[in-house]
Amino acid sequence: MSDKLKHAIEKIDAANADDPNLMEDEGQMRPVELVHAERRTDWIYKLVGDDASDELLLAARGQHIRRWEIPRDSYARDRASYLQWRNDLKKFHAEKTTEIMKDVGYDDAAADRVTNLILKKRLKLDPEVQALEDALCLVFLETQFTEFAKQEADKITNILRKTWRKMSPQGQQFALQLPMSEEDLQIVEAALAGE
Repeated sequence: MSDKLKHAIEKIDAANADDPNLMEDEGQMRPVELVHAERRTDWIYKLVGDDASDELLLAARGQHIRRWEIPRDSYARDRASYLQWRNDLKKFHAEKTTEIMKDVGYDDAAADRVTNLILKKRLKLDPEVQALEDALCLVFLETQFTEFAKQEADKITNILRKTWRKMSPQGQQFALQLPMSEEDLQIVEAALAGE
């Protein structure tokens, strides 16, 4: 890992360390977005290997940088507002990540590439965008699925099907290998039976 990449990751992690939302991670309570960023990076290495580009690693690390600053409840509870919130978040995450990149010496071309990755341009056509989407989906399944299934039981089948369709066959294989409770496994199997 180059010094430039290491320095950028440290700055992204410092930004995410301010997350007031905490989750348990290996027996410790830690900032949610910091944990998710670390896990996305781990998934990128599993999906792509050690040859992952700096841009892909930085997009994975910065994908939800300071996400808590734009809460969902600051938008109306309808579908159009939800989609607007998601688009606003993507732009915000791209801006914050590329600011850090430029601060540590990355050029405009690298920053533009990270922006395109975070905005998910050419999903299903660009292997790096697909790897990033797989990493996002896998982190969701690893860390948020169980709680989400309890809170949104009526919506979870549809959410799982949409998540599954966004993933590559490789990402789907990793998803099927995730440790799950018997209850969660039944929900997943029922959702995928309709696919």
